[in-house]
Amino acid sequence: MRETLTGRKGHPGLELLRRYRYAHRGFHDKPQIPENSLPAFRRAVEHGFGAELDIHLTKDGKLVVFHDSDLMRCTGTEGILESKTLAELRKLRLEGTDERIPLFDEVLDIFENATPLIIELKSYGGNHEALAKAAVKRLDRYKGDYCIESFDPRAIADIRKLRPGIVRGQLATNFRADPGSAPKGTAGLLTDLVLNTLSRPDFVAYDFKYRNQPAFIKAVRSGIQGVAWTITTPKDLKAAEALHYIPIFERFDPNEETV
Repeated sequence: MRETLTGRKGHPGLELLRRYRYAHRGFHDKPQIPENSLPAFRRAVEHGFGAELDIHLTKDGKLVVFHDSDLMRCTGTEGILESKTLAELRKLRLEGTDERIPLFDEVLDIFENATPLIIELKSYGGNHEALAKAAVKRLDRYKGDYCIESFDPRAIADIRKLRPGIVRGQLATNFRADPGSAPKGTAGLLTDLVLNTLSRPDFVAYDFKYRNQPAFIKAVRSGIQGVAWTITTPKDLKAAEALHYIPIFERFDPNEETV
């Protein structure tokens, strides 16, 4: 493997990861099957898909699978996930169903002898190192295939330091178009992948609607693997795969795609 200023090229683990399509937050089917729920992950495996999922660190140091730090959208409850204990979180239900917020362990059990995972580290309040350490400690015992990604380049730099052999990726979008979603003063740096010099990712996962951003084009042309999120139509799936990007999809079944 060789490192460049934009990332690391030629990780052998990418070969297997390229063989799959990845269901975004599991193969959910709302309102019956919520995102990031155990039924959504089982459904992904049943259909032969890998899955993308999000992990957080609870107040008492446990890893759970959930997208937002703010609990309101998916549980209807006020509060920040990282300020809650696991016992408090397990009392909540997902999107009006009987499903609970899954433990990372529960999701890994579903995928260990099945399809690969794209695991996103959701850092909060500067906990990127603690989150990265907890994730790799658990994954040291995992026998399945996976990679790790994050919007937070510090978290990916932590992975690079802690477990350099893990396939790692930098998540990005056009933060200039939505500066409120980036930490103050970082919109340009994150959009332009400047901090890849710290994390040296094996892949760059970019918002597909901004796939023509110069930094992303430069990265993939240099040999860094491209990942496209989130694909929501068969047409975009076909376009992403024609560019040899690994696709993360939702809201349709690629096995039944028509263009």
